[in-house]
Amino acid sequence: MDMDIVTAMGKNNIINFLSYYNFKNTTINKIMQLFSHCAFKNPISIDLHSHLLPGIDDGVSTLEESLTIIKKFKSLGYTKLIITPHIISDSYPNTKEIIQKKLLEVQEALKKEQIDIEIEAAAEYYVDMNFLKLIEKDELIPFSGKYLLFETSYLSKPLILEKAIFDMQAKGYIPVLAHPERYRYMYNDIDYYMKLKSLGVLFQMNTKSLRNTSSPVYKMALKLIELGVIDFIGSDAHRIHDVVTLERIISERVYKNIFEKNNILNMFKLI
Repeated sequence: MDMDIVTAMGKNNIINFLSYYNFKNTTINKIMQLFSHCAFKNPISIDLHSHLLPGIDDGVSTLEESLTIIKKFKSLGYTKLIITPHIISDSYPNTKEIIQKKLLEVQEALKKEQIDIEIEAAAEYYVDMNFLKLIEKDELIPFSGKYLLFETSYLSKPLILEKAIFDMQAKGYIPVLAHPERYRYMYNDIDYYMKLKSLGVLFQMNTKSLRNTSSPVYKMALKLIELGVIDFIGSDAHRIHDVVTLERIISERVYKNIFEKNNILNMFKLI
């Protein structure tokens, strides 16, 4: 194989291409062995889901902490972060105005420090009656103009969950369920995951759910990866250790499996 072609295609792309078509030719096998040592390049350059606006939820407390984590993301090759502070009526009653004010504060600090990375803000909505009111009034902060990130209780399914999904869609939004691998009420009902998919819900998996191989969260994440139902990957970073964990996980085989089994929408640009 001409090395100019190798350079143009990229070594990892060649490996993936040859593996996909399962070639048996001896020469092909030698080529695969030649490039099998190549380092895996994380195809995700846009992080979706983090808590890096200081002082407004359970994420970072200070601007300095926020900048430290953002610098770490940049060092890992990320070019854009979509920060998603909680909106929970009884604990983090954030508004568009609060979130935009904090976003501007972080953006100005990044510019001052000459840290070249794009950041924007959306929100992670908790499904409760206040969320239904926000949908009705269309006072929402989507990402990429159309996606709404939401979460529920980990232990029990909200009675209003399917109504919330319908209401989001009726306003023209695409519902995205944050960290579906964490909802214990669905662990024994894999069919409900598939029902949510049939209703048009997209799934955003947390990379850090792959850190503890003995946890039920890890095991459910593996099931969802194998089913091919993951649409977005996100860090859900709250602290610097989350990004350190991310750095480790992206070099592991289980992380690579995500891209072999699923159509991920936030790789180099949002679709």
